[in-house]
Amino acid sequence: MATSHESHSQVSLTKFLTVFPKTLNPPKILELSNLDRQCPLHMYLIFFYNPSSLYTNSSLDLVFTKLKIGLEETLSIWSPAAGRLDRNPIDGKLNLRCDNRGAILVQAITNVKISELGDLSNYNEFFEKLVHKPVLNGNFSEFPLVVAQVTRFGCGGYAIGTGISHSLFDGPAAYEFLSAWAANSAIFKEHQYEVELLHRIITPMHERGRLLTGGSIVANRCSGSGAMTVAVAIDHLYKLIMQSAMGNEEVGRKEYVCRTFRVSRGMIERLKKNALGENGGDFACSSFDVIAAHLWKARTKALSVSKEKMVCLQFAVDARNKLMPPLPKGFSGNAFVLASVALTAKQLEEESYKTIIEMIRNAKSRVNNDYINAYQQGLEGPQASLPPLKELTVVSDWTRMPFHKIEFLHGVAAYASPLKPPILEVAYFLQSPTDSQSIDVQVPLLSHTLDAFSSYFLTSMQ
Repeated sequence: MATSHESHSQVSLTKFLTVFPKTLNPPKILELSNLDRQCPLHMYLIFFYNPSSLYTNSSLDLVFTKLKIGLEETLSIWSPAAGRLDRNPIDGKLNLRCDNRGAILVQAITNVKISELGDLSNYNEFFEKLVHKPVLNGNFSEFPLVVAQVTRFGCGGYAIGTGISHSLFDGPAAYEFLSAWAANSAIFKEHQYEVELLHRIITPMHERGRLLTGGSIVANRCSGSGAMTVAVAIDHLYKLIMQSAMGNEEVGRKEYVCRTFRVSRGMIERLKKNALGENGGDFACSSFDVIAAHLWKARTKALSVSKEKMVCLQFAVDARNKLMPPLPKGFSGNAFVLASVALTAKQLEEESYKTIIEMIRNAKSRVNNDYINAYQQGLEGPQASLPPLKELTVVSDWTRMPFHKIEFLHGVAAYASPLKPPILEVAYFLQSPTDSQSIDVQVPLLSHTLDAFSSYFLTSMQ
């Protein structure tokens, strides 16, 4: 028998339906790039909207229906989102069958109040109840690429939990898709606002074009001085996997906790001053560079990585304008590659911040047309799940994608929170909803390292 607390914290599903495009598009196969095929799983994001007098007296059915109509409109333009992944019978690679199968939309209610969830920037197990997670069962052809759940809280506030296959969109494309859906839904918005917002939304370009493998491999072999460019990030990953395989450490997933650290503008400036010294004024460095370097140092130290072990920092770089010619405006596929820097744990501890930041900059500068082609070529082989690698730190920068500003309801979200990433070595940099100059660093940590990491990470900023 459920306890009163369990009953209170339940989320009850009240409606489940498939949403089809308002205008059906002719069926076709959209060939995916190797960047699309890296991670076909869903990325989940939850938007929290505090109670408002505009909609606390409106029915959940009204909100749900408006979102359904908006999604129908959006799927007509973003047609791949209504399709399904499918394996090529010849080479086994995933492609996208644009066949109007639709997205999944779920309606739910709970007695829980948003205020009872505490700090929305910090992951809460209850968040898992606010998204619909379809079961894969190994068959991608039956796996919806877009799912969403609309939950009304006991206080009258709402959560909109979305799940989007990473094979469909990368971060910027997902941001544009969700912005288009919000604009098309027009819940509690003036008509003029809706028209202006839709006018700002970029028309998506779904064809993968330049990123399809055949052309990129040829381009890579024929460019430059004849020397083959190496995708350093993939090379480093292979070395980390080999290092892990030869080690004697216990393999397997342990208990992780997700914590968010809000880094204010003042904290960033103090970190720069403490890391670079009084004479660091002549060394201009971005907030991303110094926080990424600091995160790498703090996480590696908290994990007590053996001094002789190779440790690696990887971060996503947008390839849209790095390719020659650049990808078209509105490109909706995956266009990020990983840049990478590596040291031994001892070197990382002893090297100056200035040296590490220069390494990060150099890694960014190496991401050019040849690097992207080599990266794509490096993904040609069979894909496998990444084993646990505590020597790996990955940063995904979302600060230029302010998801909390997407207005599904009236006004911006109180918070837009990603769930735990599929790869637990990934930390997110998010724009703070309360201060655009602050950065929320959301990082998964082994539970026993939380206190040590918190101390190492925050000390230099206080």
